[in-house]
Amino acid sequence: MGAKAGFWNFLAKRYARMSISDMDSYEFKLEKTREYFNSESEVFEFGCGTGSTAILHSPFVQSILAVDFSPKMIEIAHSKLSEHQVSNVTFEQTDIDSLPDGHGPFDVVMGMSILHLLDDKDAVLARVTDLLKPGGVFISSTACIGGAGGLLRGSLKTGGALRLLPHIDFFTLDELLQSMRDAGLEVEYQWQPNDKAAAFIVARKPV
Repeated sequence: MGAKAGFWNFLAKRYARMSISDMDSYEFKLEKTREYFNSESEVFEFGCGTGSTAILHSPFVQSILAVDFSPKMIEIAHSKLSEHQVSNVTFEQTDIDSLPDGHGPFDVVMGMSILHLLDDKDAVLARVTDLLKPGGVFISSTACIGGAGGLLRGSLKTGGALRLLPHIDFFTLDELLQSMRDAGLEVEYQWQPNDKAAAFIVARKPV
């Protein structure tokens, strides 16, 4: 955990300045996510980074708890709260595995651009299911690169071993969908702007 947090701490300021590469897709995902919100929604986001997505969603829900294990990312997120005068978003420096008892259950859990960076996505998906209210939804966007060629796969693994890149888990979209089903979630919506883009998925916990 320390090495991972160190990588993202190092990247935090540059990450905060980075522009979104596909704004149309990002805005589509924001709009689609809001279809699952109402004024009473209690939302949890893990791997929130610098908090931009949580802040953009804040007018549409009752509350958002957003967490990230990088102290520097959360430091930047807190500065955005003051800048945007948002009062219904709470940022905490932790991860989904270490979330203290007493949080949840939630109407919506979000994990954006995070599942492929985890050591054990299946354990995290099981935790997501536990944190959801019956009928609640898990909304995610994930790079599914299980079909990546040997050269790319080798480069990413080498970069991770040298701590030049974060850990990356290689799985296909079908494998991710099956992992969600194995965690007790029912996939009800999925979308990609093209077959190489991140998969946007909405999966529901049965009532």
